[in-house]
Amino acid sequence: MIRRLYFRIYLAILASLLLTAILIGTAWRFAFDPTRHGSHLDTIAEIASEILPPRTAPNFEQQTTLEKWHRRAETDLALYGERGELIAKASAHPLPALSSSQNHSGWLHGEHGPPAFALKLDDGRWLVARRAHWRERERFGFAATVALIALGVGLGAYPVVRRLTRRLERLQEGVDALGAGQLSARVSINGKDEVAQLAASFNASAARIEQLVNAQKSLLANASHELRSPLARIRMALETQSPDANTRKELQQNIQELDQLIDEILTASRLDSPNAETISKEEVDFTALVAEECARFNVELEAEIIHVEGDAKLLRRLVRNLLENAQRYGSASIDVSLKPLDAKTIQLDICDRGPGIPESERKKIFEPFYRLPGARERDGGVGLGLSLVKQIAEKHRGWVECISRDGGGTCFRVLLQHVSATT
Repeated sequence: MIRRLYFRIYLAILASLLLTAILIGTAWRFAFDPTRHGSHLDTIAEIASEILPPRTAPNFEQQTTLEKWHRRAETDLALYGERGELIAKASAHPLPALSSSQNHSGWLHGEHGPPAFALKLDDGRWLVARRAHWRERERFGFAATVALIALGVGLGAYPVVRRLTRRLERLQEGVDALGAGQLSARVSINGKDEVAQLAASFNASAARIEQLVNAQKSLLANASHELRSPLARIRMALETQSPDANTRKELQQNIQELDQLIDEILTASRLDSPNAETISKEEVDFTALVAEECARFNVELEAEIIHVEGDAKLLRRLVRNLLENAQRYGSASIDVSLKPLDAKTIQLDICDRGPGIPESERKKIFEPFYRLPGARERDGGVGLGLSLVKQIAEKHRGWVECISRDGGGTCFRVLLQHVSATT
């Protein structure tokens, strides 16, 4: 059983061609059936009466004339008298006998070969005629034409069909490779048709899958590493069995780090999940939200009254993470401003007077668990704060960037879209 797609398509084309040939042959036979043209035979009979010798001419003269026209017209001829007696004959193939019931010009059908026509001449004689090589020429010509068409279509269709199905086979190989765990599997994109669009969609899907899997691997690997540090410190503190206040404070801080890390890992997983687009969308008093977080960190806010549409919990996490980052690395000098840029965009700036971030590192700091060169674990933070800020901003159709601050320090600028502002 043939299961290859290109064989099926190719056979379907050939079957269609065969059906077309049958239909053409049937139509041709119907349209050019000689028996449907009897009305024209009387005209041919009049012409024959003028060409042939008169009835009174000798038989040898009649025979000579028939042989002459037999050669010139390549037609088998037989001349009969009024009572059906044979007068002369010039033919290379047997002709059907003249029927006694024949009383007007018409067609005769013999046992073999195509039909012949009987012409009733003006003087009462009968002329029976048939093309000498009708069968061979007409039928062979038609068959040869159909064969050439079939050959041309067959030769032309095969490379087209094979090229199409070969692209599908490459796509199948890419799907199989991706299913086998080769996340880097891609297929070449040729052409601009549906198959090319399918290949482009597969490559985009494969790239997204590879990105998600790698992100999950990196997240788990770094999370396991980060969890070891506070756990190790807790273990060491417990082993010392020291009851002093500093030890208790250290334990509380480490436990707080673990709790924060777990919370941020869960939040990151939620944002990375396929259903992340279903985050709640509600009208949020963003100015009040930012003011509450600034009060918590004892930071002054310069803002206008702004409402945004989004997830209040996630937006609060965004602001809190930026403030914690500024407090951790930027000393106590933190400035926060919130203002609308236009009818659909707002700008939140959280700036500090810390040591600053090199330009080459400003994009890397938004990667999960990335630490600046020289940073220590005991400086605080679990490495997911800025990564979550970036994810939350993108889920709210915005973005975040790190820029240098005039006079030293760093500014984190968040731009959010689709907002309503009231001043």
